[in-house]
Amino acid sequence: MVLVSAVRDYVNRMLQDISGMKVLILDSQTVSIVSVVYSQSELLQKEVFLVELVDSISKSKEPMSHLKAVYFLRPTSENIQYMRRQLARPRFGEYHFFSSNMLKDTQLHILADSDEHEVVQQVQEFYADFVANDPFHFSLNISGNHMYMLPAAIDPSGLQHFCDRIVDGIAALFLALKRRPIIRYQRTSDIAKRVAQETAKLMYQQESGLFDFRRTEISPLLLIIDRRDDPVTPLLNQWTYQAMVHELIGIQDNKVDLRTIGKISKDQQEVVLSSEQDTFFKSNMYENFGDIGMNIKRMVDEFQQVAKSNQQIQTIEDMAKFVDNYPEYRKMHGNVSKHVTLVTEMSKIVEERKLMLVSQTEQELACNGGQGAAFEAVTNLLNNESVSDIDRLRLVMLYALRYEKESPVQLMQLFNKLASRSPKYKPGVLISELGIFMGTETFLNIARNMARGLKGVENVYTQHQPLLYQTMESIIKGRLRDVDYPFIGNHFQQGRPQDVIIFIVGGTTYEESRSVALQNATNSGIRFILGGSALLNSKRFLKNLEEAQRIARTSTSVV
Repeated sequence: MVLVSAVRDYVNRMLQDISGMKVLILDSQTVSIVSVVYSQSELLQKEVFLVELVDSISKSKEPMSHLKAVYFLRPTSENIQYMRRQLARPRFGEYHFFSSNMLKDTQLHILADSDEHEVVQQVQEFYADFVANDPFHFSLNISGNHMYMLPAAIDPSGLQHFCDRIVDGIAALFLALKRRPIIRYQRTSDIAKRVAQETAKLMYQQESGLFDFRRTEISPLLLIIDRRDDPVTPLLNQWTYQAMVHELIGIQDNKVDLRTIGKISKDQQEVVLSSEQDTFFKSNMYENFGDIGMNIKRMVDEFQQVAKSNQQIQTIEDMAKFVDNYPEYRKMHGNVSKHVTLVTEMSKIVEERKLMLVSQTEQELACNGGQGAAFEAVTNLLNNESVSDIDRLRLVMLYALRYEKESPVQLMQLFNKLASRSPKYKPGVLISELGIFMGTETFLNIARNMARGLKGVENVYTQHQPLLYQTMESIIKGRLRDVDYPFIGNHFQQGRPQDVIIFIVGGTTYEESRSVALQNATNSGIRFILGGSALLNSKRFLKNLEEAQRIARTSTSVV
């Protein structure tokens, strides 16, 4: 059940069976799906000499009959229309069409009718409709991720589109794994229930034949939950390597854009952080920031030893050996440079924004008690000139989630203080945003999930554990209550599942991905996969919240 391998296998099959020079044509979503599992050099090895987006290739009229076109697209109406227009005036010698998900009969008819020049060699469904960020962590990269926060009445068609994309992604995952799951969902979430019901309808009714893999072992469990059940995790600063890079700089499809951080060499302006392609990152992606610094120093020392030995070229044999080892030497040089740059930049951000001070208070808010001390600590940080606007906002949000019922007067004082220090955050808007996010849930219910003080934790900056950790523990111990997480239909789990896919409507974090990886490493007998509608850091999470509040406010004013 390794996601990266599943998607790589599809891409391999797409490219290796078509001989000769190829152009790979993708859409805005499949380009992410391919790029996280396949490098440019690997594509070249498969004789892919051009990679284009389907909307840009349609604007060009230059004939390229010497190339074979390999299309890998989501089966959307828009993409089918792109194909129809391109087949009307073929530019390439051959056309091979691979859909990332199930094609409708009507779409197949459109493609068949459009192929008047008989250039289409094959049409296949390859179920890679998800971004495999890590072996046990995937995302759907849904742009309208804020939709899950809105009541259905505000934008019914938008919400339906959001749900459809999630169901498509989950269906493709299980088709790729050749399994059909038992489905459970979070009872307190309407959106989780809706996604669960529509997924079950697709797998057990509409496309039951496609999902009938006739296996006798225990079915995997698909558990669909709501991001709103744990709003704390995406609000916290992170102190483990992968999560910290995403929080402070940003990771998009396993790539980090470094162009904004000042003078940097051209080959380091965008770097890849992939556990499949970078052994140092694979070994250190879940390590604490302090340990990363020491490990990078060791890597630098090792590289200096290699560089020193390479300088001592005295014979033809030495030179030949260096040339043979040069690609590995160059890769090592690039890796050292990449990780040193990342850690240097993050250290600078930590110092400028006083994040160690901020994070200590965040962790206290998330894990421990003491409303009075918390109020004083947050007030002091709001007054600190070095604390950034977004850090002030997150502190007030965390305080609100924890103490909204206990100290409403002090909370309003913090709202007003935040507005005076960071004028763009108005108290009324903040209250409205929190209301939109929480829906009918009270802050008190959420506080119960937050007040899980951990004993014996040495690092004050990593005390917090996501609610997901508790959920996995409950599944392992067979204590996930039916009343809280009902089954869909008459399909119940017979025995303990060996494979569990947890999907978070509203998005996942790298902190949660780390929890899954560490849990899988314990050999509990259950393998977990984590997926979500988007990959969050605090900036993305707050932007989703702001967008939902804006739409809700606009909708109310229209009414």
